[in-house]
Amino acid sequence: MAKETVVVVCPGRGTYNAPELGYLARHHAGSPWLAHFDGVRGAAGKPTLSELDGAKKFDAKLHPRGDVAAPLIHACAYLDFLSLDRERFEVVAVTGNSMGWYTALACAGAVSGEHGFAIADAMGVNSQKHEPGGQAVIVMAGEDWRVDPATERAVEAACARVGVLPSIRLGGMLVVAGPERALDALNAALPPLPRAPLRLAGHGPFHTPLMQASADAARASLPADWFGAPQVPLIDGRGKVWRQFETDAAELWDYTFGHQILEAYDFTAAITVALREFAPDRIVLLGPGETLGGAIGQAIVAHRWLDIDSKSVFSRRQEEDPFLVAMGREAQRRLVAI
Repeated sequence: MAKETVVVVCPGRGTYNAPELGYLARHHAGSPWLAHFDGVRGAAGKPTLSELDGAKKFDAKLHPRGDVAAPLIHACAYLDFLSLDRERFEVVAVTGNSMGWYTALACAGAVSGEHGFAIADAMGVNSQKHEPGGQAVIVMAGEDWRVDPATERAVEAACARVGVLPSIRLGGMLVVAGPERALDALNAALPPLPRAPLRLAGHGPFHTPLMQASADAARASLPADWFGAPQVPLIDGRGKVWRQFETDAAELWDYTFGHQILEAYDFTAAITVALREFAPDRIVLLGPGETLGGAIGQAIVAHRWLDIDSKSVFSRRQEEDPFLVAMGREAQRRLVAI
């Protein structure tokens, strides 16, 4: 029987929340990789992932913090990737959203599992080094998950007027970032939208030039010789595909700790390329959580992929035979995990 082809998507910040507490224990107890990650953090005097994941209660001040959330999310996603049933599924490409790029590097084999964790762990700390500012999410898609181009243009013009920058293009949503005063002025400048912008607590002005200190710290501490060519195609936050026999490892390092930190991350472009260039049988969203599923679904709707042209059609397809498989959802996880 021929294997099904899948594109793997690695999640970023905001995906390990109260419902995900205990994710590592539930799905990856006894994993040698988890023991290794715990050993690395323990040797550095940091709480282990098992301790953080095994807390009696989700701590809203602790668990979402960059230096905690980043290694937790990376470990959940990377171990999910390793649990894919390779007898039935062929991974034809890997991509990620924002911080998920670091996990994608490890999943694609552009860095080792050890170095992938070291990068995610370090960037959780480095992500807190930035100029004052934050992020907000603007929802442009209607109930049918379609985006009116005129609304999109009006939103982008309003953002430019008040001085906020695109941070992440996320299907029918736009994450913007900038100084606090610019974000404070955003509501009054925007056209009518399905809902008011949502400020993201604890997030810095990610994917903007205000993150220069984070980029500088990464370049100073994370060596270029950790990087090599990916073993499977790797789609970055511009939609560029890094292939095994075409990749310059130094360029990949430079992108990772330069453009990827300081410029807008176009997750929509990454999913578009995944669909059009690789035409997978399924997309697999690694855990924890499944909040990125809406953005992937909205990108699918925008391109009418497989004749999916609305949220209702997407939902029906998901009930019958999921094209998007979220490993953070137990029933779907069983479709792809060993």
